[in-house]
Amino acid sequence: MTRETGRNRPNARSRIMAPRERYRMATPDLSVVIPVYNEEANIEPLYRRLKPVLEGLGEHEILFIDDGSTDSTFPQIRELHRRDGRVRCLRMRRNFGQTPALLAGFQAAQGEVVVTMDGDLQNDPEDIPRLLEHLDGRDVVSGWRHRRRDTVGKRLASRFSNWLARRLTGLEVHDFGCTLKAYRKECLEGLELYGEMHRYIPAVLAWQGFRVGEVPVHHHQRQRGRTKYGPGRLLRGFFDLVNFKFWAGYSTRPLHFFGGVGLALLGAGFVIGLYLVLLKLLYGEELSDRPLLLLGVLLMVVGLQVFIFGFLAEIMIRSYYAGRPPSYSIRERLE
Repeated sequence: MTRETGRNRPNARSRIMAPRERYRMATPDLSVVIPVYNEEANIEPLYRRLKPVLEGLGEHEILFIDDGSTDSTFPQIRELHRRDGRVRCLRMRRNFGQTPALLAGFQAAQGEVVVTMDGDLQNDPEDIPRLLEHLDGRDVVSGWRHRRRDTVGKRLASRFSNWLARRLTGLEVHDFGCTLKAYRKECLEGLELYGEMHRYIPAVLAWQGFRVGEVPVHHHQRQRGRTKYGPGRLLRGFFDLVNFKFWAGYSTRPLHFFGGVGLALLGAGFVIGLYLVLLKLLYGEELSDRPLLLLGVLLMVVGLQVFIFGFLAEIMIRSYYAGRPPSYSIRERLE
């Protein structure tokens, strides 16, 4: 990421007089991807705060992802696009969620560096230069809302969620849920996301070998509109985290996991069966009325099934995600 020098930076007059097509054809150094859903009250204020920051960073684009808004969000973005050719938008056919919206934005972004942020003005555009500075020597820089402006319950839930994520992913990041992040575009090529994995993108990239950093950023209270996060978000995030843990550890060798579990169950059932056989042979005890006999047989049957399932998973994993259509559908583009 390089800034324009005083020698080659166009002056203010040339920027004003340049036709809109010039910005549309120029390859941006920076893409700011903003997923929005029913944020009509925040689109114009966000643009006014974001634009001066980006003007000092060279060629850029602002890419809104309208995730099926039902209010005037898209018409406002369309008006911004009419006024400023650096504003682009992908309009989803319905509300698919933040993960598909970000994935669509990653695939459509043209900049060498991609910055993501929320559209509710809780992220501060002034933090973008700081993210870019810390990107030197790293592939991903994640924002850390070290002074969150949320309710006590939301902060406690987030603290527990982040602690659990650090334990399961092994990535020492304080704030997995902060959308304000900076990525080198090469990190995002071929990235596959599903469920609500957007909050664990740094963990996915760290697992792939990319260098991840973190920097404290500002956080503001929501002033307009309504939050889109409910209590179920924590539970869904937990399931996605467990899914990531399994995928990171056993995606290429599922038989190691299921085979191990299956062998453990088979072993336990075998030990129980051997114990009962010795009782029968040495002491002549009856086994038909012993619940332990049923438990031993059950463990061996279940263990064998889990072991066979591991073989099937080993075969299925080779075609996993192969040829799958994207998890979103675009209704309209503003290019």
